[in-house]
Amino acid sequence: MNEKIATDKLEEDVDSTVFNLYEKREKIFTRKMEGFFQNVRLYTGWPLLFGYFLSPWLMIDGRQAILFDLPARKFHIYWLTFWPQDFVFLAWALMIAAFSLFFITTLLGRVWCGYTCPQTVWTAIFMWAEQVAEGDRNARIKLDQAPWSAEKVFRRLLKHGMWVGFAALTGITFIGYFYGIRDLIVDAWNLQLPTVAIFWSCFFTGATYVNAGWMREQVCLYMCPYARFQSAMFDKDTLIVSYDAARGEARGPRKRSADPADLGLGDCIDCTLCVQVCPTGIDIRDGLQYECINCAHCVDACDSIMEKMGYDKGLISYTTENKLAGKGWTWKRVKVVGYFCAIVAMITLFSYTMFTRIPLELDVIRMRGQLFQEVEGGRIQNTYTVKILNMDLQDHVYSLSVEGLPDPVLIPDENISVAAGEIGEISANVIVDPDRLNDVNTDIVFVVRTQDGQYSADSDSRYLGPMPLKER
Repeated sequence: MNEKIATDKLEEDVDSTVFNLYEKREKIFTRKMEGFFQNVRLYTGWPLLFGYFLSPWLMIDGRQAILFDLPARKFHIYWLTFWPQDFVFLAWALMIAAFSLFFITTLLGRVWCGYTCPQTVWTAIFMWAEQVAEGDRNARIKLDQAPWSAEKVFRRLLKHGMWVGFAALTGITFIGYFYGIRDLIVDAWNLQLPTVAIFWSCFFTGATYVNAGWMREQVCLYMCPYARFQSAMFDKDTLIVSYDAARGEARGPRKRSADPADLGLGDCIDCTLCVQVCPTGIDIRDGLQYECINCAHCVDACDSIMEKMGYDKGLISYTTENKLAGKGWTWKRVKVVGYFCAIVAMITLFSYTMFTRIPLELDVIRMRGQLFQEVEGGRIQNTYTVKILNMDLQDHVYSLSVEGLPDPVLIPDENISVAAGEIGEISANVIVDPDRLNDVNTDIVFVVRTQDGQYSADSDSRYLGPMPLKER
């Protein structure tokens, strides 16, 4: 009998565990909150939105300010033009961004997630649309639980219409960075938009609609890797949003005029407002959790309650573990100094390389399928395809020469004009006297120079000839 009871209890425990592991997601109805940190989020979020939506419409030197022209293999970023050969700069930029994120996270916690992450900013816009269409938190909960009616259908259609509209604007703008926003709008108006542009516009519209409208905190909790590895960058002096348990416990409701010390209570009145405003639905009073994105909604919410109760603010605040333990705070930590030095060094090298780079590239390919050709006078000829890439913003005239051969004759022996941002391609013949060659293979160098001598570039190749007389 006892064994049967124990077995039944074990099965109940297993069933409960399985149920918790695969528990259905509960909807989060966030309460609107205003305060100091929410105003800060406005000042960080709006520049991101304006920059994203307005940058494609800016014009510089007769072209779109930011345009990733994949067919032409040109990447215009304001006054700079990058080519596939410049992808090393992209690697450098990503490394600088990564180390900057490590530095900021170690020093200030997840402020990137809370204030400037696109997922956070776009989700805030979708939540605002939800509040406009369906009302405040209590109204949204009531509407969600109410049976379907004409009003519920209207409010849901209004909400999803606003979501789809903003998602479409986001998707179209994103494709405009690659297609050209003006050409995209004109071609769409004339029903001449290519299928690939339609597909990707719809794809990014749908991705924005799903991520910011439906998934929201699920992206932060399960899809974003940053939430998982951030703990490796945290230490006891990292600034985090935290609840002062020593001051707040024991929590409990009381009248505003009551003295919490007489009731044996702390400053926390257990109003749960910090939970109601949290976009990820956590209770910050449970301690540091990876779901917390440091958005400070709970800080503003708690400060507003403390102010109403006549208590000191800061029960929930940006603080550190050392401060909560009564210790001091210092930025002089090995990780912080190391990250900072690495960032300064990389930015210095990146800037130097960027501003001293030569906007000229030379590519020489020897004609395949033949060794050499005999021409008039017993001389021999090798043929090459020469490509001159003018990465400058101005047109240039170039001269081409070849080094490493005895008295070579280059045909055509004339200057080559290449427009700004274009590739000049010619077929070049190099003719020499075979009796003056010392080997079957001769290393040579093609050199191209601007007419004013400002820029030059070179490319290695080989010259093939007959076996020298002394070896025959």
